[in-house]
Amino acid sequence: MRKQITGFSNPTVKYLRSLRDKKHRKRSGQFLVEGLRLLEDARSVGRLPQTLVMAEGRDGHELLARLEADVVAAGGEVITTTPDILAKITGKENAQSVAGVFDEWDTSLAGLDRQAAPIWLAAQALRDPGNLGTMLRTCDAVGAGGLILIDDCADPFSAEAVRASMGAVFTVGLAQARWEEFVPWLRGGMGQLVAASLRDAVPYRGAPYQAPCFILVGNESQGLPEDYEAACDLRVTMPMRGRADSLNAAVAGAVLAYEVLAGVEV
Repeated sequence: MRKQITGFSNPTVKYLRSLRDKKHRKRSGQFLVEGLRLLEDARSVGRLPQTLVMAEGRDGHELLARLEADVVAAGGEVITTTPDILAKITGKENAQSVAGVFDEWDTSLAGLDRQAAPIWLAAQALRDPGNLGTMLRTCDAVGAGGLILIDDCADPFSAEAVRASMGAVFTVGLAQARWEEFVPWLRGGMGQLVAASLRDAVPYRGAPYQAPCFILVGNESQGLPEDYEAACDLRVTMPMRGRADSLNAAVAGAVLAYEVLAGVEV
């Protein structure tokens, strides 16, 4: 279906704007993605927006034409509107010429196959959407099975997290769970849980990593709770040569991921 919107007060405009807020995303089960590159990343793995919003007067692009055709063929809605209205929808003055509305997908642990990859990332109480998106991007870079968000984390479907992921939110596995759910799931099969820690830790270089390895990163300011660290199979430490006493959570996850990858590759 195709339609044109010319008024700022249109109910569809109000709905699309509301998807910038977490409470409305959770209520509707949908989220907003801006930019052709992210939309093409989603299309390349079989995820199409339910609604495609395009600015009038935009330059033609082969990928955009293909995306539009695929959305229509799948029964989705294509909306054309003014650049000003699209900017109002996205909340960005320099909005790109296209945005899409996607249905959120199942993020339960049951949807993960731990044997799909030798390495996984997990984050506990990660609050910064930029860090979350960066960890998704790291998962894609190292070929990880995905990212498991534990306890109260930032929303992976927020515009900030999706943008920081550079499209990896569509290409890697994603799960959300409480600690009380995660531990029984992990112990129900093979899996080594590894955390960066100062408690009874060994140097991270050359540590005895085993696949599938789950790298656990804690909250940006507080780190991991002591009992969470105690539940890990292996605790490793990274040297701090300067004044800082810790690394950014996403950076620490990336450093560990590449070391684990080297340790478990055959």
